[in-house]
Amino acid sequence: MLWYLHLCAVGGVTVVDYEDRAHGVMTMDASGGGGQLTEVVLRPEVTVAEASMVDTARALHGEVHAVCFIARSVNFPIRHEPVIRVQ
Repeated sequence: MLWYLHLCAVGGVTVVDYEDRAHGVMTMDASGGGGQLTEVVLRPEVTVAEASMVDTARALHGEVHAVCFIARSVNFPIRHEPVIRVQ
């Protein structure tokens, strides 16, 4: 979230509200002794100040993976399914 908000600020997008409904999938190993996360889906609901900011706000979700230390540190996919609204 912080990197996304930073990219928005630099890109001229004013975010007035942000809420995320993340969902993770844990896959248990065959022996039943443990498991691991195999996928995370982020479903951010972002509200921006103006309609002219919607396309940029949506596109910036694709840039977060390159800079977010969490996304760069895990060995499973993190997908984004953003919803962008106008205040």
